[in-house]
Amino acid sequence: MNMEQELIIEAGRTEKQYWQDIWRYRELFYFLAWRDILVRYKQTAIGIVWALIRPFLTMVVFSIVFGKLAKLPSAGAPYPILVFAGMLPWQFFANSLSESSESLITNANLISKVYFPRLVVPISAVVVSFVDFLLSGMILLGLMIWYNFVPTWRIVTLPLFVAIAFAASMGGGLWLASLNVQYRDFRYIVPFIVQFGLYISPVGFSSSIVGEEWRLIYSLNPMVGVIDGFRWAILGGEYHLYLPGFILSLALVGLLLLSSILYFRKMERTFADVI
Repeated sequence: MNMEQELIIEAGRTEKQYWQDIWRYRELFYFLAWRDILVRYKQTAIGIVWALIRPFLTMVVFSIVFGKLAKLPSAGAPYPILVFAGMLPWQFFANSLSESSESLITNANLISKVYFPRLVVPISAVVVSFVDFLLSGMILLGLMIWYNFVPTWRIVTLPLFVAIAFAASMGGGLWLASLNVQYRDFRYIVPFIVQFGLYISPVGFSSSIVGEEWRLIYSLNPMVGVIDGFRWAILGGEYHLYLPGFILSLALVGLLLLSSILYFRKMERTFADVI
């Protein structure tokens, strides 16, 4: 008598099993992240240098417009450093939204054929954007050397604000990755969100120019607190952190991350069918 054995692969039935599966599939995470890093600039003439050129040129334009022409305050720091201290977290957030929103669709063949925790895919996209973030940090270091700018003790708190930026990027990325599978319109909406967000976030200027009566409302944009935190850590000295607004932004980042994970987990079982 021939006995047939059937192997059934199914998703973790509990949250604990699911997060254990993410650890088990960590090699897939490494593969996806490394593949995207290699492919991103593969056929370009100057390769990964593009990760430095784009934020640098944006910094130059903002420094001229807001620093030279508008003559906005820079909290005692050279204006290019003020701009780039805001450009770093914003660029990380914007790139994460763009990459994560397309990540599930880009890996549709893999998702429809093999079980693994789908959360691995958008997380790997955020990590790729984080690599660009680290590379762009070289420009900030170069600016500090050029202007003989020495940060204060606050610089040791920078990893905390990097973690907050990572949480904001993950939260926004997971929401858009999930929504883009269900509604393909989001591939056209995401560039608008990124462009509009750049204008309403204090990237080219200090949030201190916003009137005191409006600052708490302005902090409803979670990236305001993230950018202010970066500048507080990097610029030190005369740059002050608006604590009520930062706490509000921090709470919104936490809410964004938690809600995105819950929504992603809710929709995850439908991805293979819809995609």
